[in-house]
Amino acid sequence: MPKAKGKTRRQKFGYNVNRKRLNRNARRKAAPRIECSHIRHAWDHAKSVRQNLAEMGLAMDPNKAVPLRKRKVKAMEVDGDERPKELVRKPYVLNDLEAEASLPEKKGNTLSRDLIDYVRYMVENHGEDYKAMARDEKNYYQDTPKQIRNKINVYKRFYPAEWQTFIDSLQKNKMEVE
Repeated sequence: MPKAKGKTRRQKFGYNVNRKRLNRNARRKAAPRIECSHIRHAWDHAKSVRQNLAEMGLAMDPNKAVPLRKRKVKAMEVDGDERPKELVRKPYVLNDLEAEASLPEKKGNTLSRDLIDYVRYMVENHGEDYKAMARDEKNYYQDTPKQIRNKINVYKRFYPAEWQTFIDSLQKNKMEVE
């Protein structure tokens, strides 16, 4: 419902508001979201990025974390200046990250259901005869014998256990027929 004309109050400039602090707080609140849940839960917004990472045992700058050795070693210089190690107050973050990194990677890529059905149909009907597969009426994409062989090899590589059970069931069916 529209307001009546002349009933809105004019916006006045707020002289007593600290704009610098207001903008800084807005920037801090709009900081990018930390994707890693382990780091996000241990993050202290009152501290700087460098302090937060140092408490977790992580390095902000990898070039400074692992200093390069100098090539020339002077005989006069006995032990160079060594930096004191920063105290790791939140080692559980580092442990969680290491545990997550050591997990085996999940297979993200799979074959399409159509390709799996195609390969199974061809092997069921033709066995190892790739030329007959190329002449088959279900060969819609007119694959050459080598292309069909490569598709079968991809299926074998992606699903070795499933392939083995499939071949065993085919051989069982042959024995029952004979």
